[in-house]
Amino acid sequence: MAKPTFYEFFAGGGMARAGLGEGWRCSFANDFDARKAAAYKANWGASHFHLGDIHALSADDLPGAADLAWASFPCQDLSLAGHGAGLSGKSSGAFWGFRAVVERLRAQRRAPKMLVIENVIGALTSNGGADFIELCRGLASLGYDVGALTVDAALFLPQSRPRLFIVCVQADRAPHADVAQAAPAAPFHSAALERVAARLPQDVKARWRWWALPPPAARNLRLEDIVEENPRDAPWRTDEETTRLIGMMSEPNRQKLADARAAGVRRVGTIYRRTRPDEHGAKIQRAEVRFDGIAGCLRTPGGGSSRQFIIVVEGARVRTRLLSGREAARLMGLPDDYVLPARYNEAYKLMGDGLAVPAVAFIRRHLLDRLIADPCPVLAAAE
Repeated sequence: MAKPTFYEFFAGGGMARAGLGEGWRCSFANDFDARKAAAYKANWGASHFHLGDIHALSADDLPGAADLAWASFPCQDLSLAGHGAGLSGKSSGAFWGFRAVVERLRAQRRAPKMLVIENVIGALTSNGGADFIELCRGLASLGYDVGALTVDAALFLPQSRPRLFIVCVQADRAPHADVAQAAPAAPFHSAALERVAARLPQDVKARWRWWALPPPAARNLRLEDIVEENPRDAPWRTDEETTRLIGMMSEPNRQKLADARAAGVRRVGTIYRRTRPDEHGAKIQRAEVRFDGIAGCLRTPGGGSSRQFIIVVEGARVRTRLLSGREAARLMGLPDDYVLPARYNEAYKLMGDGLAVPAVAFIRRHLLDRLIADPCPVLAAAE
């Protein structure tokens, strides 16, 4: 039996491809970032890669008829940390370029059987939910049934990384009824998703599906399991530098550190530097530490403030350093033979912009593989 095929848009370093695995075959990949393209080619080869702006793609650039089109379009305008431009923004507006490509394929009777749109959780509340509604309307109008999942990478990896996955299937390929359910359910349908889905207009709501996924097995990878002892790209800081970093902590964060020191065992945590208001309302930079066994969400580095630190506490001894590129890759679920960019910032950015591979694999195994196999003719819409 032939492997199902997929197009990978906004491909980055190919983490959707890694999660889809050997059972799926990539027939086309696209990104406009030359540095990400170099990482993609280093790991997956160049034969199916097209470097360029999605708005400039034509249907003729894409071979054949794919079973799936995956699009992790830019999040900057939808992110809670962004500027609120939403789908009309220059970055996140790239979604419309993707939709235009699918529409052109549809006109040629080559529309993918399934679509997956991935973005930040902020897409649910951007512009008061209007952007999410517009996303769903834009996808349903292409002839797809639409459903969404909220998936935190922390279910699979020691990294807090909640993301939104919109999964679409051609309406005339309705899957077996056990792939969808009548109502939302944790952990893959958040309260925010339920609220905004209730606001969908009736024509879109008629196409809405609550996709059914089983609860995942308990995560067995710990934060300390991903830590390198002496990474070349992230050397340990001096005692003086560590002291200065600790000095940036608020009293509650210093208490967390004191508790870790008093534990009598080796504790591994992470630190983010964030801008917070002080007691007078002035903005100051704070170091926020966590020892809950989970790293904070990886972000693209900008000005130094968004780089994450590793902190290791062994009694009175405290060591700190930046999270290494390889540790960042491990937090995304990539194997150690994944080829990273040589420059630290490029490696960190590639990971910060990427997909948690086990989350993709879980959706593929429990939903996409089932949607592509033996569709039946009728699936009732959710209430």
